[in-house]
Amino acid sequence: MSDEIKSSQINELPENELTAKVALEPPGAGKEPTLLPALIAIALYMLVLAAVVSFGVVGGHYSRIFLFPAALFVAASFGLLRLFRWAWALTLAAVFLLMSYNLWIFAFQKEPAGAIQGLLNLVFFLYLVRVDVRKRLR
Repeated sequence: MSDEIKSSQINELPENELTAKVALEPPGAGKEPTLLPALIAIALYMLVLAAVVSFGVVGGHYSRIFLFPAALFVAASFGLLRLFRWAWALTLAAVFLLMSYNLWIFAFQKEPAGAIQGLLNLVFFLYLVRVDVRKRLR
């Protein structure tokens, strides 16, 4: 007998066998993973970071080498929208490094903007490491 339960077979199964078959299937089995609204916000945040860095390079504030991380931010943003695990890892690394850098700026240079940006990146980091977020990735 196959593991699939058809609607006509539900009434024929005893109660204990029905609950055993339903318990074997993981929740959301066979469904396409859904995109969480916070992942969209984090992907947009990565795009904003890429734009800021790109404008900084064009304005002469940063070296041209900073275009490489900007390209990685764009790739991570679009990959995160597609729920790719590599994009999640890239975004997680970027958010963690930005959090560390901004909190270092706050601790040693006493700039309050570093604390705000660092705490925002900390919130993103803590959201990205949640189990339900990682389960949705491919």
